[in-house]
This record gives sequence, C-alpha cells and structure tokens, in this order.
Amino acid sequence: MGTEGFREAADTGEEKMKNRLSQIAYRKSLKQILLLLAICYMPYAIWGCGYTTRSMISNKFKTIYITPFVNKIDITKETDAGYKYRIYRPMLETDITKKVTNKYLFDGNLRPVKTESADLILKGELVEFRRDPLRYTDNDEVEEYRINILVNLSLWDKKENQLVWQENNFTGDYTYFTNFTTSGTPKSEDVAVNEALDDLARRIVERTVEQW
Repeated sequence: MGTEGFREAADTGEEKMKNRLSQIAYRKSLKQILLLLAICYMPYAIWGCGYTTRSMISNKFKTIYITPFVNKIDITKETDAGYKYRIYRPMLETDITKKVTNKYLFDGNLRPVKTESADLILKGELVEFRRDPLRYTDNDEVEEYRINILVNLSLWDKKENQLVWQENNFTGDYTYFTNFTTSGTPKSEDVAVNEALDDLARRIVERTVEQW
C-alpha cells in the first residue's frame, strides 16, 4: 500500500471517529432534552394528582365566610371515666377561627370574605378538647400524649340558603413527647396544641374544596 493508500485509510478512520463522536454527542443531547422535558412536566403531573385543586369544586364557589367558631364544651359536666382526659383551654375557639381563615388564604381555592360577599358559609362548633396519654415510663409517668381537637362543621351555599354538607366530631390531632426518648424529642403542650390546630385547619380546608 502506497502513501496515498495510508492517507486514504487514515482519513476514513478519522471520518468514522468523527461520526462516532457526533452520534455520542447527539445521544447525550437527546437524553438531556428528555430529562429537561420530564422535569418541566413533573409539576403538572403533581398538580393533576393533587388533593386540593380548583377543578374539584364548582366554579360558582369562589369565596367563603368563616363564622367564628363557638365553644360548646360543657365545662360544668361532672368528670367521669369517659371524660377524664378532657381539658379546658381559654379562647381555643378563637384560635381555630384564625387558623382556618389563614389556611384558606394560603390554599387559595376559596377566598375568605365578609358574609355579604360570600358564596359559601362555614359554621363550626368546638365540642371537645382532649389530651390522651399514649405511653408511660417505668415509673408510671406519662411520656407521650396525643392532643385531639373535635369540632362540628356545616357548609352552606349562601345564595341558595342550602346545606352542602355537615360533619360532626371532625378531628385534628398531634402526638408529642414530654421527655427525651428514642422515638422523639420533647415538646411543650402549647407547641403541641398549635400543631393540632394546624392539622385541624388543613383538614377542614381540604374537606371544603374536595369533590362533594
């Protein structure tokens, strides 16, 4: 093989190498494009599978009035075995009203407004506030509690003056430890109550904007 033959073979090899590198670069770019498309599509997929979306309630309902919650806990009732874990917390019904209102503002599906401008009206009653012991130490001291906040709810279509749905003993809860354990760190009762209020408000909003 002459010099020209070697040169032709070298050129052919170089051309094949360039083609191979071009194919590798193309495949890499294609993978990057597909990955980018998947990342961009992901939020839409998540929103489509979400629990609370505008499409799950009628378009005619855009605003809501939250009637101040009323405290219906009977603190004069004699304590017995069934109610020994009931406790009283002043102004808890006011805290519930504020939490629920703020949660609607954060959610964005229904806008809290005054009663005269509302499409829906939410009415609520605080019926029970409990602190139940869940776990004891070897010395019979409580090391884990669960806070339970129970309310009665009713949702009204204001324009039609019609009850949409009603639920009793609707519950928000939170579990907390009083001492350091292998399962968790201690929290104060105030912190636990606030967490239970957040849980209750979240559940109320989700219940309101879901498919009826």
